[in-house]
This record gives sequence, C-alpha cells and structure tokens, in this order.
Amino acid sequence: MRIRAADVIVTSPDRNFVTLKLTTEDGVTGLGDATLNGRELSVASYLSDHVAPLLIDRDAGRIEDTWQFLYRSAYWRRGPVTMAAIAAVDVALWDIKAKMAGMPLYQLFGGASRNGIQAYGHASGRTTEELFDSIRAHREQGYTAMRIQTAVPGLKAVYGVASQPSVDGKRYDYEPAQRQAFPPEEDWDTRAYLRHLPTVFESVRNEFGPELPLLHDGHHRMTPIQAAKLGKALEPYDLFWLEDCTPAENQAALRLVRQHTTTPLAIGEIFNTVWDYQTLIQEQLIDYVRSAVTHTGGITAMRKILDFAAQYQIKSGIHGPTDISPVGMAAALHLDLAIHNFGIQEYMRHGTATNEVFQQTFTFQNGYLHPGEQPGIGVTLDEEAAARHPYAPAYLPFNRLADGTIHDW
Repeated sequence: MRIRAADVIVTSPDRNFVTLKLTTEDGVTGLGDATLNGRELSVASYLSDHVAPLLIDRDAGRIEDTWQFLYRSAYWRRGPVTMAAIAAVDVALWDIKAKMAGMPLYQLFGGASRNGIQAYGHASGRTTEELFDSIRAHREQGYTAMRIQTAVPGLKAVYGVASQPSVDGKRYDYEPAQRQAFPPEEDWDTRAYLRHLPTVFESVRNEFGPELPLLHDGHHRMTPIQAAKLGKALEPYDLFWLEDCTPAENQAALRLVRQHTTTPLAIGEIFNTVWDYQTLIQEQLIDYVRSAVTHTGGITAMRKILDFAAQYQIKSGIHGPTDISPVGMAAALHLDLAIHNFGIQEYMRHGTATNEVFQQTFTFQNGYLHPGEQPGIGVTLDEEAAARHPYAPAYLPFNRLADGTIHDW
C-alpha cells in the first residue's frame, strides 16, 4: 500500500480542472479533485511542488494520519489553496482504500442511509417566460427541486442566469468563469434586487403550485439587515432555502438574520474548514451546510463537519456546480448516500468533453443521484483525452455598484 507516484493533471474540457492521481506499489490508482475556480494553477503548484514529494513511500492506508500530517506540518493552516490540495489527497486515498476493499466507497462509511440522493437543478431566465420554460425543461430532465435565479430590471448581467450574454458565448450558468485575460465586470443594485425578487417567487408559485421545492442563491451580496428583509419577504413562498444571503466570514451576523425570518438558510460554499462553521452550527444560525468536499479538506474533514452539524439538526447541501469535477461530485455522492443528516445535493450536468475525460458510474434518474456500485469512487480519468484540452486562463466576474464601488460577486 505504499504510494509510488503522485501525478497532478491539469485539463480544460469545457472548463479548467485539477486532478491528483495517486498510484500504489501494486498499481492501484486513486483520484482526487483539487479544482479551485479561477485559481487552478495555484493548487496545481501547491500539489506538485510541496505535497506530491511528501507522499512518495507513505502508506496509502493511513488516511487520517496523512490528513493531519498535511494540515499540521505546513504550519500555515487553512485557506482554499491548502484545503483543496489536502482534499485531493484525501479523496484519492479513500478511492484507493475502497478499491482495495472491493466495494463502493459508501459501503466503508456503514452503507447506504437512503435509496437515492435528491438533487436540485438551476432554473433561470431573463424574463418570467424564460424562467418558466427553464423550470419546465428541468422537470422534463427529472429534477424535482429548483434553484430560481432571474435577471433584475436595469442590470446588464446577474449571477446564474443562463440566457444572458457572456464574453465567451458559453451558457452563463454552466460556467461563469470566462476565458479571457481579465475578470469580466458586472453591475449590481441591491435595492432593485430586493424589490424584484419577491415578485418572481410569487409568479413561480402561482404557475407551479406549492409543492415544488424552490431555492435561491443570494451570492453574498446583502448586508445582514438586507438579508433579513429578503428572508422575511420570501416567507409566503415557502423556500427550501435561501443561500449565502450575506457574507458569513462574520458568523455572528447571522444572528440578526435569524431574528427576523423563518426562511431556512444555507451557507458555506466558500468555507474550507469546520472553524468557519463553529458559531453558525452551535447557535443553529443555519439549516444547511454548503461546503464542497473539494474545497474543505476532502471526505475526512467534510464528514466531521456534517457529524458536528447533525448534533444540531442541521443538514447537508453539498456544493456541486460544474467547477466541481466529476471526481469531486462522485466523492460527495458517496458521502450523501451514507450520512443520516442528508438534505439535498446541488447537481449541474457536465459537458460532453468533460464526460469524455472523466468517465463516471454515478447516475441521475427521476430526480435522484446514485454513486454506483463500482469499487472506489466510480470515476476513471482518460489521460489521453485530458491531454487534448490544455489549461486556458479563465476568471470569474466581479461587481461594481453604480458609483463604481467594488461589491461582492
């Protein structure tokens, strides 16, 4: 079980991905996702220059020990680059262990706690008609829950709206990171957004009824009092959750939001350790944990966070857009299937080129995902296909207010 090789593979089918491939002395391989949208090469360098040399000749079976070694020996702890690199090692080691055991990874966590994993899709539109068409299209694809994002009158571009223009011509909600030398600039007006959004959810409920689970992503753009106002305004429309309503680095800010609304809250996609959640979980200021396995130290760390959350009846809502590779998605699905406090899983379909590079056994049927029964995490990497898609610089957008001030995107 000694590690003999640690290879970092950067490829760009549809978008940029960073993958770690570990190989043992017996030829067993494991894959881990280290993708950090817009900063991919930083993680690739961290892995190649600093982590990979430390893995050679280590026992691949000592997952917890390796995790603690990589976290503590660097001295400079936490941060998205460090934790994405650790996550890649961790998931690759779990992939190897499950392959050696001859079973899908979720079986090593005690087996399945459910038959399938409910997923939500991303419905959006510039107009009400476009939004309704998007919801219907997602329902035809099998989705039983929808994130609702919409354009705001007077603004040129808003996060998550597929049909609005982008620099590279790609669907905006498939990959907002655009392939150019400088981040694209967007505009923002919080008051216009707060006026408009409740009317959107009123229209959706009138058209699709009360049963369809609806979600919305505020994308960190509100102050706590603005977030509280929106949460209260959306209460009549019974949201499954309101996500990232305010930047939560200041965890205590969620106390104010919680005081004013009963709309469920989901937070954490930009968090990378349990310390980012400590106040939020202990004081029950959120209802769903939104971190990604890829950005939060891997399966080992993510499971500990979710076990902590379970003590407070807080559920999972693991981050799963297309900047999580199929490797990272598969790892999340094995965890989703096994834990008791599962909530819902974000799921965006990858493009054809990505699916050629990363061949997957996980499935999506009738609104539910399943990681499959192949030993390991169930993803193989076609390195020849990966080599046909070299890295291309790409950046997420940023926001300015009407007076030119930089704002949260």
